[in-house]
Amino acid sequence: MNKRIFVFILTLIPALGSLVVINKVEPFVFGLPFVLFWAICWVGLTSLFLIIANKLDPSNKEEQEV
Repeated sequence: MNKRIFVFILTLIPALGSLVVINKVEPFVFGLPFVLFWAICWVGLTSLFLIIANKLDPSNKEEQEV
């Protein structure tokens, strides 16, 4: 499977999940409706994933001083 297609499919999971599966007001999680909790979680997870990708990207490595 092409790497781009795999990444595209992975990005669709939270979007489709939020539209189909979790479109409910109840249950409440930490006092928030579940839909709002789901959106906030994905904002945080996206930031975490971007930080990890930045650390793993070889083009972002600083050149070692001689």
